[in-house]
Amino acid sequence: MALIVQKYGGTSVGSVERICAVAEKVMANRARGDDVVVVVSAMSGETNRLVALAKSIADPPKAREFDVLLSTGEQVTISLLSMALEARGCPARSYTGAQVHILTDSAHTKARILEVDDQRIHADLAQGTVVVVAGFQGIDTEGNITTLGRGGSDTTAVALAVALKADECQIYTDVDGVYTTDPRVVPEARRLDKICFEEMLEMASLGSKVLQIRAVEFASKYNMPLRVLSSFKEGPGTLIAPEDETMEKALISGIAFSRDEAKLTILGVPDKPGVAYMMLGPISEANIEVDMIIQNMGADGKTTDFTFTVHRNDYKTALDILQNIAQEVGAREVRGDEHIVKISLVGVGMRSHAGIASTMFKTLADEGINIQMIATSEIKISVVVHEKYLELGIRSLHAAFDLDSESVS
Repeated sequence: MALIVQKYGGTSVGSVERICAVAEKVMANRARGDDVVVVVSAMSGETNRLVALAKSIADPPKAREFDVLLSTGEQVTISLLSMALEARGCPARSYTGAQVHILTDSAHTKARILEVDDQRIHADLAQGTVVVVAGFQGIDTEGNITTLGRGGSDTTAVALAVALKADECQIYTDVDGVYTTDPRVVPEARRLDKICFEEMLEMASLGSKVLQIRAVEFASKYNMPLRVLSSFKEGPGTLIAPEDETMEKALISGIAFSRDEAKLTILGVPDKPGVAYMMLGPISEANIEVDMIIQNMGADGKTTDFTFTVHRNDYKTALDILQNIAQEVGAREVRGDEHIVKISLVGVGMRSHAGIASTMFKTLADEGINIQMIATSEIKISVVVHEKYLELGIRSLHAAFDLDSESVS
């Protein structure tokens, strides 16, 4: 008998019919003798509806009250799913995050989990009851309701799995696993049987939206196996687990990409100590996250050129800040580009194989795709290119590294 924590996202519980289908899946696990804890999100569209209600009254709404409002979405789902299980003869009990004491810090709308009290859940499981917990929410030390940010139900599920010492945490979604890249871009993309935490962390941080990055970080820290499965069709899904000798170390496991990139360059900055902080300090103070960074010495040896990328939503604000900096420090020019994308190769096999970068660069060159920026780590190579080359670049790299091969695993 195993203890399984299952998480179902908003599309999986988007209607009464789908909630009933989730109940049937849970019943199937119970029939195999497993103990099951279920974490659910709000029904699809519900969180957006609540956000719109709040902003129709106050924009921005007060953070504490915003969390109180947003947490109600999951409360609807846990009660409906528990009713569906009870109607099928399966004892079930629903809990909000506060009721099972998912203790968080006090950072409203983006709280982090500090502790989980597993006693009540274990007591229910011992009585043969399925426990249904609201994802995305918790409670701070002052008794205030908190929420974990978009996608926080994944993190709730992993935290519960770790606290309960579960055998596996299963994330049910609208895709049947982790793919070598987005099948909508490359129809030949293949589902991976296994991927290690390190690769999944890179994929999540680089634009893959299958799992929330904080959930993968949590699972990696505590070695909690994750499995991504489809709510809508049967299949083995993709196992995300610690790297081990049994995993086939393919050169490249996947290609991640981000369409939401923008590039900023400040030219002719006087070259002196602290120049990087002069550029990025005010950007950071504006709560803008910087990704790729390149600094080059100017031809005269006295100035430097500084280029970095930000999320496209932050482009206009960052551009204004950089133009002000340019005037203060006597830089020659500021340039910006909102029409770029980032393409990244990810794979633990890079550690022991040379030539990955050269193959990537040659493949893109053969397609006439100019590389504007490059960043590397031990298991990742990222490039910035013009947005019009996104799909061509991904398809050509997918073929060049044989990612559509049956041998990918």
